[in-house]
Amino acid sequence: MQNWEIRNFKKENYSDVARIYQMGIEGRNATFQKEVPTLEAWDQKYLDVCRFVVMEDGVAIGWAALLPFSAMPSYRGVAELSIYIDPVAAGKGIGTALMAHIVTESEKAGFWTLQSLVFPENTASIALHKKFGFKTLCVHEKLGEMDGVFRDVALLERRSEITGK
Repeated sequence: MQNWEIRNFKKENYSDVARIYQMGIEGRNATFQKEVPTLEAWDQKYLDVCRFVVMEDGVAIGWAALLPFSAMPSYRGVAELSIYIDPVAAGKGIGTALMAHIVTESEKAGFWTLQSLVFPENTASIALHKKFGFKTLCVHEKLGEMDGVFRDVALLERRSEITGK
């Protein structure tokens, strides 16, 4: 039986979001970031729409949010997706449910393209994206440096079949 639910992000959820983000940083397979941003920086980085948390027993165990692709009005329907799941919640279907939710809600909000930048070694994230129709457009070789090593980054993209046709 499912004992979790997806809700809109509230600022009081940020301590859990930051905890999950920190695990992504420590895992060295989710982000180039070295520090969790402050709530204020996180709030400025992500769009005001399509910010979600997965709550279980009053604790966020996953989150997803969209970043702007560009300030140009012609790209208003394009966003970059961030999705993070607490490793202890793996295997519960939370990533699948959260991805389905943000795809649906992003289309309702008028987004026609979602993009993600994912390390190719993050096979779970790649598989989750592929499950929802994301295609690998390219792999940027040695795009960024982490711990003295240059890492490849895959650019994945999903075009809406109902918005922006």
